[in-house]
Amino acid sequence: MELLVEKQFATGVIGKIIKRLHLDEKYIKLGDFENYVFEVYENGQAKILRVTHSSHRSMPELESELDWIQHLHRCGIRIPEVYMSPNGNTVEEFKVGDSSFFASLFEKAAGSHVKVDDKMFNEKLFYKWGKMIGKMHRHTKNYQRSKGIVPRSQWDENDLLNLNKYYTGEDVLLLDNVFPIVEKIKQLPKNKDSFGLIHTDIHHGNFFYDGNEIHVFDFDDACYQYFASDIAIPLYYATNSKHFFGTREERNQFAKKFLHAFLDGYEEENTLAREWVEMIPLFLQLRDIDLYAVFNKKVAPEDRNDRVLHWMKEIRERIEQNVPIVDLIF
Repeated sequence: MELLVEKQFATGVIGKIIKRLHLDEKYIKLGDFENYVFEVYENGQAKILRVTHSSHRSMPELESELDWIQHLHRCGIRIPEVYMSPNGNTVEEFKVGDSSFFASLFEKAAGSHVKVDDKMFNEKLFYKWGKMIGKMHRHTKNYQRSKGIVPRSQWDENDLLNLNKYYTGEDVLLLDNVFPIVEKIKQLPKNKDSFGLIHTDIHHGNFFYDGNEIHVFDFDDACYQYFASDIAIPLYYATNSKHFFGTREERNQFAKKFLHAFLDGYEEENTLAREWVEMIPLFLQLRDIDLYAVFNKKVAPEDRNDRVLHWMKEIRERIEQNVPIVDLIF
């Protein structure tokens, strides 16, 4: 979290939130990258509190995200329920000077994380993973925003695609390969069977698994994007995490196994035309472009550990060679 935001949050914001939401005084901090995330308790019952600074999201953006989550939850998809505040709101605002913190409360998801070296990180999980995302895409096609809810942003409104801002110095040389990828995706046709509101970041760190069902959370990056991107992202992170220091051949073999099981599950819930499945490599390249911008935005050169440096080196090489993280044969 940025230093200025940390200083503002330290002025007693968490205490004010707990008081307004009628929560127990006990809480456990779980994360603080783009949002503060806490495990909190209401009469002893565990819940998840997310606190967002106004420099990251506006209140209308958050209300839009939560409106979509509520729709998916009503459709029977296993995602955490959004709890209303005592004032009847999905988002509560807490002003600090000229900025604000926004608090939302969620059900604590069942299950736990599955690490890539866990025996449960297998084809059964990949199948369930695909099935969950396919179901989300199918029900999103019928989503209608509630009255007063603004639409979430389009994928190309992402600040990370302000490429001249995050590709500077020697990285400017990469732009000759970066811009054509982004422009090619911008030119793709849109219809309800290929394009809609998606999570955009369902990697294995953003869901719990109870041994039978996947419970997705962290919809913070939800936007209007091509459904194929929601398939490319799990493939990208699963492959990268499983074979972080692996060879391209090792990654290719894993990706083939992963995608076969994943699409078996996906296609049970939603139909995506063959030509869109074949677009997955393009969205894998877009993830490299986005992630390289994230590192340049969020991690100062002096703070980059060996893992980050290795990751950035590989991304840079792929952008230079104009190739995705794996070779897919359809």
